[in-house]
Amino acid sequence: MQTNIDHRSGGRRALSLAFLAAVIEGFDLQAAGVAVPKLAPAFGLTPQQIGFFFSAATFGLIFGALAGGRIADGWGRRTGLVLSLVTFGIFSVATAFVSSFEQLVVMRFLTGVGLGGALPNLVNIAAESTDPARRGRAVAIMYAGVPLGGAVASGVAMLGLHGDDWHSIFVVGGVMPLILAPFIHTLLPPLRVQKSEVKTVSGAVSRIFAPQTLITTTALWVSFFLGLLVVYLLLNWMPQLLVARGLARNEASFVQILFNLGGVVGSLIGGRMLDQKNPVMPVALGFAAAAGALLMLGLLPANLGLTLVAGALVGGAILCVQAILYGVAPQCYPFEIRGTGVGVAVAVGRLGSIAGPLLAGFLVAGGSTPSDVMFALVPITLLAGLTTVLLLVRRGRSLQMA
Repeated sequence: MQTNIDHRSGGRRALSLAFLAAVIEGFDLQAAGVAVPKLAPAFGLTPQQIGFFFSAATFGLIFGALAGGRIADGWGRRTGLVLSLVTFGIFSVATAFVSSFEQLVVMRFLTGVGLGGALPNLVNIAAESTDPARRGRAVAIMYAGVPLGGAVASGVAMLGLHGDDWHSIFVVGGVMPLILAPFIHTLLPPLRVQKSEVKTVSGAVSRIFAPQTLITTTALWVSFFLGLLVVYLLLNWMPQLLVARGLARNEASFVQILFNLGGVVGSLIGGRMLDQKNPVMPVALGFAAAAGALLMLGLLPANLGLTLVAGALVGGAILCVQAILYGVAPQCYPFEIRGTGVGVAVAVGRLGSIAGPLLAGFLVAGGSTPSDVMFALVPITLLAGLTTVLLLVRRGRSLQMA
């Protein structure tokens, strides 16, 4: 029915390669934020133009997720990942050689397409590199690479390792996937769907919205949208909110690094929670912990030590539940449409990643304090938890009926 990886001989190799690709993805996702303090003066960018620059990649992520998921089902996971790595590698390097704002936006959009296409393939490769009882853990190990890469990018920014040269960030971010792509093509089994099972786009979409999967698809989409809304609001706004509360900018950057490192640990914990025999209660408690961590961050005074602890806890809790979502997504669909199903869910989540920073901007413009913004995320996190618990309950019933 499918050419899955031999779990004993190739599973660890496949997961290791997926983890390395995720680290590179995490670095490249935050490369623009690292480069923009030096890039903006070089091009004389206005705040509005900086916003367009950031948004270009986000919109590219949406299109990339849709295309990447479809390629995963039609051409195989390996081919989809290699194409994505080559795409965002080439256009990241090209970003370093642009000469106008318009070229900058186009290159960042195309980089985003490649980045967006990689994640659905990484999720499916991780899920299919191990036996079903350990799929959540495998996806979490892969996903932990994303915040780790983000922490590396934040560390480069805080330590000033790139000096006054914004070009090097994009060159390094582009060369790394181009180096990794041949190794993935050579060492990773293709995970190809047999020709008899390849679905057309319309056929795959009709399966996703079939009566027996409609509730699952809806709950998955709501969970991804709300989850990534919270993640990207924090990634984009937490440093500014902390500075507004009285921390120095380098202190806020340090909190951001601990947010990412906490996310690495939280991702691994989330995978173990998902693989338990009855994960509903642990996952529900995980979302409750995430809401509690946001409350704590909002209530704490502007003390560096306390904020560092709170930032690490928030990162750990928020990215723990996000890893759970990535882990459960490939378990919602059969193999032959799994890439499309995960890709569409990730694309819907990217809409949340756009909505999150916009929501924070709306709240701040309306006079909300940094604490108010944190408090506003609590009900959003709890609602994401409710829909995720619904997914797990439905999955448990399906397994009992099988």
